[in-house]
Amino acid sequence: MTDIDLYGVFVPALLVWALVAVLVSLVLRRLIGALGLYRLVWHRPLFDLCLTLVCLGVVVSLAGRLT
Repeated sequence: MTDIDLYGVFVPALLVWALVAVLVSLVLRRLIGALGLYRLVWHRPLFDLCLTLVCLGVVVSLAGRLT
């Protein structure tokens, strides 16, 4: 994994991908909440953490394919 150059500031790639994953998971949480699917979830904070980790895995996988 390499660093990403943001206007002269080198940022670890994992930090950037984690921020993207958090944003994607926030959108998915809103969608899940709007659809009322949280009533099917046993432990909501644990589900949200796992959703964020899955999103991070997908984002890192997609970023690896693009580079």
